[in-house]
Amino acid sequence: MTRPIKRLVSLDALRGFTMAAMIVVNYPGSEQSVYFTLRHTLWNGLSFTDQVAPFFLFFVGASIAFAYTKRLAEGTSRRSMYQKILVRSLKIYAVGMFLNLMPQFDFHQIRWTGTLQRIAVVFLISAFLYLNTTFRQQAWLAAILLVGYWLALTCIPTQGVGKVMLEPGVNIVAWVDSRFLPGRMWRGNWDPESILTTITSVVTCITGMLAGQLMLGNKSPQEKVNYLMTAGVFAAIAGYFWGLAFPVNENLWTSSFVLVTSGFAALLFGAFYFLVDIRGHTAGTLPGIIFGANAITVYFLADVWALFFYEAKFGGHSLNEQFVDQLSALGADPRLASLLYALLFVAVNFIPAWWLYRKRIFIKL
Repeated sequence: MTRPIKRLVSLDALRGFTMAAMIVVNYPGSEQSVYFTLRHTLWNGLSFTDQVAPFFLFFVGASIAFAYTKRLAEGTSRRSMYQKILVRSLKIYAVGMFLNLMPQFDFHQIRWTGTLQRIAVVFLISAFLYLNTTFRQQAWLAAILLVGYWLALTCIPTQGVGKVMLEPGVNIVAWVDSRFLPGRMWRGNWDPESILTTITSVVTCITGMLAGQLMLGNKSPQEKVNYLMTAGVFAAIAGYFWGLAFPVNENLWTSSFVLVTSGFAALLFGAFYFLVDIRGHTAGTLPGIIFGANAITVYFLADVWALFFYEAKFGGHSLNEQFVDQLSALGADPRLASLLYALLFVAVNFIPAWWLYRKRIFIKL
């Protein structure tokens, strides 16, 4: 008899909390007044904000392991799963393109990449890999891709320069985009969601799949925590030392960046699993579960609400500007006022997420 797949409250909550964190860092009250760690690093380095996207992909990978292991156990045909994976990926990508075009819908300035587009492509590749490879094969593939990416970026000279370069817009990643990526690029002559960085983004998702399979294994809950936390520590340390030669860089999604962020994600997952699923401390997890139940929908709604909360003018100023200016006039640090507005915006987006969850409506894009 097949052992039933038990949902992890910790995984559901972490997926939602990560989406909430994504909204916080994407929608500050003022772009000019933001705490350092709530900004993306300009190039090399690692801030809190830099870790949000890889954390989400890590938890997507863990969710893939749980979802498709369950479907395989239920006898769902692979052909049916392939079709649903493809359709879901296309829908997520289409939503990302809609958000890119909104509100002007200027097709002459179209950008084909973005956060949801990356999630769509990474999910598509990773889900197909999960259904056709073993744990060991996935681990070897992740290692080969990380080493191969490192060698490509540090051994192949940048065209037009004649030597290896890892500077903004002057590296092999940007060169490939300039040749093969259609449409407008986010940074003019380069894009953070580039063609080559999709490779290492998939590896981030694979690390999540490996963590998910560990949690689905037959080891005791305590052993699972030990293995996950140990792997997280070793991955983070290995990424740090690799970063001395191949810098930790989100824009290039370097191999060291993958190891450090996946290591931290594994540590967070292990800690949440221990506290929530083993010790039963579920208090405070419900907001994360609610956000996670319709994560992509919440992300879409946040972009839509932003047209009102950030773009619409009232008395010549947008709501976010008025909020930050008023608090600053009362003596508050503008960075704190900016953060408080971002948290308020998260609360606004929580309302439709809560309503959908209460009505048991789960929009599976």
